[in-house]
Amino acid sequence: MTSIDQRIKDAETHVFKAVFPSTTNHYDTLFGGTAMQLMDEIAFITATRFTRKRVVTVSSDKINFTKPIPAGTIIELIGRVARIGNTSLQINVEIYVEEMYSFERHQAIHGSFTFVAIDEDKQPIQVV
Repeated sequence: MTSIDQRIKDAETHVFKAVFPSTTNHYDTLFGGTAMQLMDEIAFITATRFTRKRVVTVSSDKINFTKPIPAGTIIELIGRVARIGNTSLQINVEIYVEEMYSFERHQAIHGSFTFVAIDEDKQPIQVV
């Protein structure tokens, strides 16, 4: 059996994406809603990798948009297990921006998402 610490480490999820003009707003930066959708998806993958059970999003908490994400950049989304409850778990997600043609990299967005593990009847079950 794998320890909880090892499961947390193994569940960490990294995804890279290119920011194309089709995902940007009239300021030529990534739509906030698109960023939130990507973050929820990464959080879901992280939660599923940790629990190996069905999970559903029950809340998102304080998503901070600290820097704009321009078109023509690469983003890295990182999901990490932050807290484990009885039937729920909290996943923190960060988005980092990388310039395509330089080594510049900075955090642009961070937030957290809470998931509940459910059974076939959509009833909450233990996360671990």
